[in-house]
Amino acid sequence: MKSLLATLALTTALTLPGLAFARPVTLTTTMQSYGGRGAYLAFYVTDASGAYAGSLWMAGGKAKYYKHLSDWAAATGNDPAQIAGITGASVGAGRSLEITLDLADALFDAGYTLHVDAAVEDMRDSPNEISLPLTSAAAGQPVSGRRYIDTLTYSF
Repeated sequence: MKSLLATLALTTALTLPGLAFARPVTLTTTMQSYGGRGAYLAFYVTDASGAYAGSLWMAGGKAKYYKHLSDWAAATGNDPAQIAGITGASVGAGRSLEITLDLADALFDAGYTLHVDAAVEDMRDSPNEISLPLTSAAAGQPVSGRRYIDTLTYSF
């Protein structure tokens, strides 16, 4: 039930920001110059127990490649419906992606974690490329990725 409420709070904040206590949050992702094609990135949230709470954004539009975002795919059962309406183009090497979303205030300082999985064609997949607690203190602080992402920053 708690997971259902968290998911509802997350999806409500994304779809009906006027009805939930939410704030605009900008995610800025800068890619390393890794020398390959555009990266697929899955941005999603887990609760304090590590249970999937919802997807925020998917960079990359071909569903046949989503299985390479293995932690996200496992959490969602590789269900493209989890990202319906929240997809964009893949992100090229050395480029940046900036997205602004309305996120529920209840996600911050409550044990929720932002995860980013990354995959690049003909290169190694990078599940859990970034794992970052959603806290007010972490806002504005760049975090380094493990393989393809140079930095990720979120700000209010």
